Amino acid sequence: MSKAVDLAIVLAAGEGTRMKSSLAKVLHPIAGKTVIHHVIDAVTPVAQELSVVVGAHREEVESHISAIAPAAKKTFQSERNGTGHAVQLALADTKATGFVLIVAGDTPLLRTSTLQEFVEAHTELESVASVLTAVLPDPFGYGRIVRDDLGAIVSIVEERDADEDQKLIDEINTGVYLFDIAALREASKKLTADNSQGELYLTDVISLIKSSGQVAVAIQSNDFTETLGINDRSQLAECAAIMRDRINDEHMRNGVSIIDPMTTWIDSSVVIENDVTIYPGSALYGHTKIESGAQIGPRTTLVDVTIAKGASIIESRVAESEIGAEATVGPFSFIRPGTRLAARTKVGAFVEMKSATLGEGSKVPHLSYVGDATIGEGTNIGAATIFVNYDGIEKHQTVVGSHVRVGSDTMLVAPVTIGDGAYTAAGSVITENVPAGAMGVARGKQRNVLGWVLRRRAGSKSAEAAKDAGATELGSPE
Repeated sequence: MSKAVDLAIVLAAGEGTRMKSSLAKVLHPIAGKTVIHHVIDAVTPVAQELSVVVGAHREEVESHISAIAPAAKKTFQSERNGTGHAVQLALADTKATGFVLIVAGDTPLLRTSTLQEFVEAHTELESVASVLTAVLPDPFGYGRIVRDDLGAIVSIVEERDADEDQKLIDEINTGVYLFDIAALREASKKLTADNSQGELYLTDVISLIKSSGQVAVAIQSNDFTETLGINDRSQLAECAAIMRDRINDEHMRNGVSIIDPMTTWIDSSVVIENDVTIYPGSALYGHTKIESGAQIGPRTTLVDVTIAKGASIIESRVAESEIGAEATVGPFSFIRPGTRLAARTKVGAFVEMKSATLGEGSKVPHLSYVGDATIGEGTNIGAATIFVNYDGIEKHQTVVGSHVRVGSDTMLVAPVTIGDGAYTAAGSVITENVPAGAMGVARGKQRNVLGWVLRRRAGSKSAEAAKDAGATELGSPE
């Protein structure tokens, strides 16, 4: 897409007091990106130069902008004297000529395609000043678009300055503008703070340009949801839900089956191939990538995970890991960062893994912890096995070879190596290496203390049951 305008200004200086947050309003996340990141992504393809006006939470906002848009200019509005004042500062900080696009930093649902259409309409109408408008079911709080009998824009009136008739108008100012930069510079010098807020309103520029005999138009958007702004947590959630539906719809149209879109949350950065099925209550975050044929959920959370073809993740949480082709995880598994599961592996119920590699065809079926370990191919880790990787100061590695059988309730105390084809006896605490093909046994010999229950738990139900079975204080019948 060609760069349609010479300059874009993003207004992001507001206090955001209604968010009741220590975090800047424009830094709150939606679908894996901050509010302002979505805005910048929308305007960058249409503008040759980008300027962001910052104010509240200056250091945090500027740092974030530097990370996501290094070439953007940052203008500081030390005193919040209105949108008109913010634009004056941004214009003073640039030598750009031509056209300028101005948007609010808290409108994350704006699409690049809508901005491009706005620019095209502005150009076709040979307008000097254009404002993007929308018709809202409930226009409360927004500036109203006042038109004359012929439908031409007369002015924009803010909610606080509107009379009762003007408050009935349902066409609102979206906060998206296009101006000839020279005309905007000239008109902005004439702005006054003669309003209820005592601020310089950018909206007043429209009437100033029109009164000078130049062309000013209001161009109505086809989708009012794109222009919704965020002032509080309720509006943040509303925008997040719209973004969720937009993302899910795109994936479904691309061949992904989402069983319940209302309960499925997918970040905008997630990549999903066709013929993937996502079951209810699942959340896919960050740079997760899912290949064709995989099944996710129900009630599964993935964070920065790569999942190969045909894998299945059921009622589990997986973060910063790789899941191989046709591998199965869950239910109720916790796969922590640094884990790699090869093809056709199995991680079953109530298993936790961290910084571990599981070789092709190997299994950790249930009730185990595997941390800081490398496991070969075709190995089975018995139930309730614990990889004891932490000595209180450092983490240590465990290496388990291929085609190993680790008995249930084994403790592998790292650092330790279990050779290829070896076994460990159930209930063992393995502290030394087990050679290939050997059986590692590390448990005390069983000793039965006859009559103990009758002597030490007299009167209990256990004692009664033992008596009924013929036990005496001296022992039990064979």
